[in-house]
Amino acid sequence: MTPAADRSPERILALGQAAVAQISGELAALGRRLDDRFVRVVQAILDCRGRVIVTGLGKSGIVARKLAATLTSTGTPSHFIHPVEAIHGDMGIVGSGDVLLAISRSGNNPEVTQLAGLARHFGMTMIALTGDPDSELARVSDLVLPSDVSREACPLDLTPTTSTAAAMVLGDAVAVALISLRGFDHSDFAAFHPGGVLGRHLLTTVGELMHVGDELPVVGQDATLREALPEIMGKRLGATCVVDDDGRLAGICVDGDVKRILLAHDAPLDRTMREVMTPAPETIAADALVTAALRRMEQREAGPITVLIVVDDDGRPAGLLHLHDILRAGIL
Repeated sequence: MTPAADRSPERILALGQAAVAQISGELAALGRRLDDRFVRVVQAILDCRGRVIVTGLGKSGIVARKLAATLTSTGTPSHFIHPVEAIHGDMGIVGSGDVLLAISRSGNNPEVTQLAGLARHFGMTMIALTGDPDSELARVSDLVLPSDVSREACPLDLTPTTSTAAAMVLGDAVAVALISLRGFDHSDFAAFHPGGVLGRHLLTTVGELMHVGDELPVVGQDATLREALPEIMGKRLGATCVVDDDGRLAGICVDGDVKRILLAHDAPLDRTMREVMTPAPETIAADALVTAALRRMEQREAGPITVLIVVDDDGRPAGLLHLHDILRAGIL
């Protein structure tokens, strides 16, 4: 192995940029070439009453594993099988209602083509995602989705780089089409991803994070600013709910309102909440997702806010959600 003469940062950066440009250009061309073959592949998977069995060898096998995982997590039951292990017993997992999707750069791997032949024997629909639409794998398949590229990003045009990116992008394109056509939505995704950051992001409700009971700052609308300050400062949420005589929400008083009154009036501490509060504040329901609350905080037409009041069916304050609660929950 002969080391390259120029190891300068500029050359290293140029090599990276050239690889990205080459791969992205090939992927763009691949997208423009999509035709009815893509449509038929998606329709075949939509019509599948069993599972999508995905296979591949080497780097194509890695892509196949990723595609199987993506399909399974988005409403299309799928399973990866290794082509060598499949012909030594793992074919016991398949059924006649399944679809076999084989990924192969060359389309001429004997292990993969042998598996394709077995799939036909089991009555499975056979799909080839291959870089050679005239390969042996393509010839024994019911449907072919070409992933051919003009060359690899590798300077030797040997290491699978652009070709693996093309196969992965085509697989993802199939998965994305299936997501839309199945009507797979946020609630479905949440059900399939109950753990980790995604689960917290999609499943946590406002009611799980909001401050209630003694933690909830509330004052009446006839209370003075002097009387309200202990609620605002003592409960450390930078705000207090303001309620009318029936306990229904009338407004909110936040730190900014306090500063405004202190600067604008003589004897500001004797001003009532009617004079100090912001009427008709932003509210949200306890069963709303925290992600929806965050969007409301960030996208408020009059400007971003950091607190939302949670109201019950009678319009009474039931809780208060602060932006910091969302941060602590790890949802941002």
